[in-house]
Amino acid sequence: MRPLMAVLLLVALTACSGEAASPGPSAETARPTSTGTPTPSATASDTPAERGRLRFAKIGEFDKPVAFAVREGDDRLYVAEQSGRLRTSTGDTVIDLSGEVSSGNEQGLLGVAFHPSGRWVYLDWTDAQGDTHVTEWAYDGSKATARRDVLTQEQPFANHNGGQLAFGPDGHLYIALGDGGGAGDPLGNGQKLGTLLGKILRIDPRGDPYTIPKDNPFAGRKGAKGEIWAYGLRNPWRFAFDRETGDLWIGDVGQNEWEEVDHQPAGSKGGENYGWSLREGKERFHGGKGDDLTQPVIVYPLGEDGNCSVIAGPVYRGKKIPWLRGHFLYGDFCAGWIKAAPAGTPGEAAEVGEVEQLSSFGEGHDGEVYALSLQGPLYRIDPA
Repeated sequence: MRPLMAVLLLVALTACSGEAASPGPSAETARPTSTGTPTPSATASDTPAERGRLRFAKIGEFDKPVAFAVREGDDRLYVAEQSGRLRTSTGDTVIDLSGEVSSGNEQGLLGVAFHPSGRWVYLDWTDAQGDTHVTEWAYDGSKATARRDVLTQEQPFANHNGGQLAFGPDGHLYIALGDGGGAGDPLGNGQKLGTLLGKILRIDPRGDPYTIPKDNPFAGRKGAKGEIWAYGLRNPWRFAFDRETGDLWIGDVGQNEWEEVDHQPAGSKGGENYGWSLREGKERFHGGKGDDLTQPVIVYPLGEDGNCSVIAGPVYRGKKIPWLRGHFLYGDFCAGWIKAAPAGTPGEAAEVGEVEQLSSFGEGHDGEVYALSLQGPLYRIDPA
């Protein structure tokens, strides 16, 4: 993996190459969709006209914030700190795993999501041995109780842990897991359907310990894990559902050459193969070949102008910034730029602002967007 920028114990935020540890998503370049790749859903506002700049208003300070969530019926913002605490925008600590999480570039508390009912909260974190847990607590707005592990996954290396959690429009929990780490996917996990590593999973977490939806693409298939929703991913650090269309946008951190954004239309039945480690970005990786690979919709070169790790955000559906509606937001952890791309034509991205050490985005109940910096700030995105 690529060495991390000095000073950081990052989560999965920076792309990796070689054998040095680096946090975050892996880099793969994104370019306009190629023939055979579904075109992202468009809306009337999906035009590049009149794009401008954004203002980032600091509204909070946290310890290495890496993930963001909101809860039904609750006005507070919830922020996951890589060091192990889930905290609110009002300063409360809801859950403290700081004595249990592993520390390292791509380890720690990595993701948070609330059940659509608001009754349960889920955290994605790595334990002292470096293994991944997705853990549930019952939550009444003041106290988290009835802790139980929903899913665990052994990790062969310390890097490429993914960590994103999100409930989709269908009410199921989607979970990002990286390929398990090591340069070049040495275990071949990205293309193996018999492991959860290198995948996005889809489960109902309210089972015993969870239930696999019957319509998952590999449910019941011999030799395949039924939890798998999509595969061929290196380190999908952040993904987001478009709250209006239901489309899924995935930022997958690359190896040595490319950062990429992948897209899954709302009508998909799952099962997409995004190519890793047969391909990095749109290029063959170590001579890899494969059929029916889903092409990225955005790619950009790793290392150019300081690029190191893609951070995927939401498609903006708020009201404060009319020109931004229908635009997919993404950025780069090391370079710090943030770009907005019309969801219907994601190759037409334009730079709209900067956040140093951008670690994640968040979306409020009203569709307004927030940005997190690993340095500590939580920013609200406003019109310039």
